[in-house]
Amino acid sequence: MTRSCFFIFSTKKNFMTESTTHLEAGDVHVVELDGRQFILVGTAHVSRESVNLVHEVIDKENPDCVCVELDAKRYESLSSKKRWKSLDIKHLIRTKQLSTLMMNLVLASYQKKLGDKLGVMPGSELLEATVTADSKNIPIELCDRDVRVTMRRAWKSTSFFKKGYLVASLVASLFEETEITEEKLNELKETDVLSELMAELGQSLPELKTVLIDERDTFLAEKIKHAPGQKIVAVVGAGHIEGVKKALHEDRSDRMEEINTIPPISKAWKAAGWLIPLVIIGSILFIGFTKGVDVAGDNLIYWILANGIPSSLGALIGLAHPATIISAFIAAPITSLTPVIGAGYVCAFIQAMMQPPVVHEFETVLEDMSKLRCWWSNKLLKVFLAFMLPGFGSMIGTWVGGLEILSNLTGP
Repeated sequence: MTRSCFFIFSTKKNFMTESTTHLEAGDVHVVELDGRQFILVGTAHVSRESVNLVHEVIDKENPDCVCVELDAKRYESLSSKKRWKSLDIKHLIRTKQLSTLMMNLVLASYQKKLGDKLGVMPGSELLEATVTADSKNIPIELCDRDVRVTMRRAWKSTSFFKKGYLVASLVASLFEETEITEEKLNELKETDVLSELMAELGQSLPELKTVLIDERDTFLAEKIKHAPGQKIVAVVGAGHIEGVKKALHEDRSDRMEEINTIPPISKAWKAAGWLIPLVIIGSILFIGFTKGVDVAGDNLIYWILANGIPSSLGALIGLAHPATIISAFIAAPITSLTPVIGAGYVCAFIQAMMQPPVVHEFETVLEDMSKLRCWWSNKLLKVFLAFMLPGFGSMIGTWVGGLEILSNLTGP
């Protein structure tokens, strides 16, 4: 179906009233579509000006509905001061969502550092949109894709070799000192912080831009179009404005199911995941059959030590609980023979049980993440260390132990 539409770009002769003529060009955009009016407010997620702008637009326009670039999880995180009391870290580990939580916190920490310098909490303008709408009894629509789906799609879209680059780039952003210059302030007015960070990564990882920006432009636009009412105010990061405007006058509803689904692991990857365990177990059995049980036993012991020692050493470096260190040594040789679960998840779960994080450590984690020493004092960050370091040690042990066993197939 062809949709008739036209765009009206806001200028200093603003589309609203005389009292809003001070708004800068490009902050607010109006799309007229099939008799409905969509007012798009482009914001920077760490800008006090954006907070004031959002309040003013909603107050003056009094729309039928306010859409915000939030999903249910992010909205709860912004609006609930007691949100950490309901967070079950052990459940996140059991459901293999710990890595997603880590990436969310890394990105949030990057935003918070800029926000601290500018004196505004990241996402304040999105929260202001919901508060203002609620005070005027205007319905609110959360229009962003579930952040867990976004992160997992981003991870799966990244090739194996580029995953390391992605992790390194995100970690580097934690400890990077960002100077807020006048030029930087002007940049923040033109784009939201996450879009800026992803644009930098996008030069080396273009697949990330597709998932984090382009797909969400489509998702946001379709959700905004389905919001109730004739006049809609939509508050989104400035980096999404152009993509959302374009998507609004196209019918992309057939893509919604695809972009809101986590792609399943390919059969090839599943087969590869089981290949290493089968090769290792088969090699030890073959050695036992051709060279004797004693030689096979020696190779088995080598496998246990090659996996257990670096994994437990990783837990030790993370100053994990003694039970976690022991668990790393026991779990690594076993979990390396199955793709179902890794040593990192076992160790993280044990660490969370033995030294559970308390509420104030969740509340200070964004600040603590950017201070290297705090990774060993904040119990939540120690759970992350217990997840990463033993897992990395187990990965090293798998290659070292595997190569040694394979070399013994034909050696003396």
